[in-house]
Amino acid sequence: MKSNLDSYIIDYNLIKKVGLKNILKYKIIPINKYDLYILVASVEDISNEKLINLFDYPIKVINIKKEEFNIFLLNIKEKIQIYEYSVKSINTINKKDNNNSNIGIYFEKLISLAIKNNASDIHIEAQNEMLAIRFRINGILKRIFNFEFSLFNILSSIIKTLGSMDISILRLPQNGVFSSTINNIEYDFRVSILPNTYGESIVIRILNNQNAKIKLNQIGFEEKLYSTIKQNINQTQGLILVTGPTGSGKTTTLYSMLNSLNKHNKKIITIEDPVEYKLDDITQISINNDIGLTYELVLKNVLRQDPDVILIGEIRDEEALNIAIQASLTGHLVIATLHTNDAIKTISRLFDLKAKPYLISSVLKLVISQRLYRSLCECKIKDGNFYKEAGCKKCNYSGYTKRNIIAQYLQINKDNQKYIQDTNNLDKLYENINIKSLNEYLYEKVLDGTTSINEYYKNEI
Repeated sequence: MKSNLDSYIIDYNLIKKVGLKNILKYKIIPINKYDLYILVASVEDISNEKLINLFDYPIKVINIKKEEFNIFLLNIKEKIQIYEYSVKSINTINKKDNNNSNIGIYFEKLISLAIKNNASDIHIEAQNEMLAIRFRINGILKRIFNFEFSLFNILSSIIKTLGSMDISILRLPQNGVFSSTINNIEYDFRVSILPNTYGESIVIRILNNQNAKIKLNQIGFEEKLYSTIKQNINQTQGLILVTGPTGSGKTTTLYSMLNSLNKHNKKIITIEDPVEYKLDDITQISINNDIGLTYELVLKNVLRQDPDVILIGEIRDEEALNIAIQASLTGHLVIATLHTNDAIKTISRLFDLKAKPYLISSVLKLVISQRLYRSLCECKIKDGNFYKEAGCKKCNYSGYTKRNIIAQYLQINKDNQKYIQDTNNLDKLYENINIKSLNEYLYEKVLDGTTSINEYYKNEI
């Protein structure tokens, strides 16, 4: 039976001692040294005698898959460095030394490794007897490290200090932000801390400020949708909605719309919770419920700022929607997000929020519903009528590279306004508007070999 490396704290010093040459030759990973033996993970059957000669110590062997072995060796030099600084940090704790330089370097190298692997989030979790580090890469969480539990408290403290949080608070949620320049690129980091059974769960969102500069023609929309968006964002009033689940790229789409506007002759105000990327020549407001700076309060006062364009991070309730509609009616372009499954169901969601049908038909100009899917790496292989993931070093043995966008849209015009005005005829809206579903768009990507049938079923609505 194959074992899983995620269950163990690995001593990378053993890897240095044995040498990468032997690691690759025998396809083994020394895990840790215990009182009576060294635990070694092996891809192939190998005699204990060979391993005992190699380690000069009694050996216990567990089996792992070749894929897991290959994944483990990715970025191995960086992993060894990070491990060494974790040991130094733990030694500092044991000596009761107040010098935090080692933990600072450890954390900096951990962030650099996450960025090198295009991770969107770092998950730092206190678990039973260990500290677990996971990266979210292309939407999928991957276990990267397990460390000694004693490292957690000092790591938590330095993250809280960086994020201007209270290091003495352990049993309540906290949120913070900090910035850092890595490889000459400026990044912002948004931190969320929640207490859990064993201590805390820390999630760090990595925000590359270059994403704030993405232009609308770089998003990946089909040409017809791109032209439709350009046409609508240059109107002087109305409501544009971008919909989809968390992690579907809505914020990037919103910012790309703003980047396509002439910021020099327009007053643009964004209302976000929180502000993710800093934009030049735009007034950005970050919601802070702790001090009473709510969406509703800001929306009620934002019109006094004489805006041309208002971006609302998310329409969450009836009051926010009403204010957005009123702003759209009085000569402002409002761009916002909403959580719905597809473009047409957005209309039903607006009615659920008590919006009046005649107002929706009047102010709503465009609804975009989008998803992100993983694209197959060039190592893909043919499997019957489809391509499937294979895995190579380039794609971290996942079979996939970057994520791309699919989107459907609903342009509100005179032909479909009448169906929106009559809430009893929403079924006719479905019947008379000929737009492909998101499933159909994604299946086309399966057929042309851009993605796999597994990715299709994973994202099927």
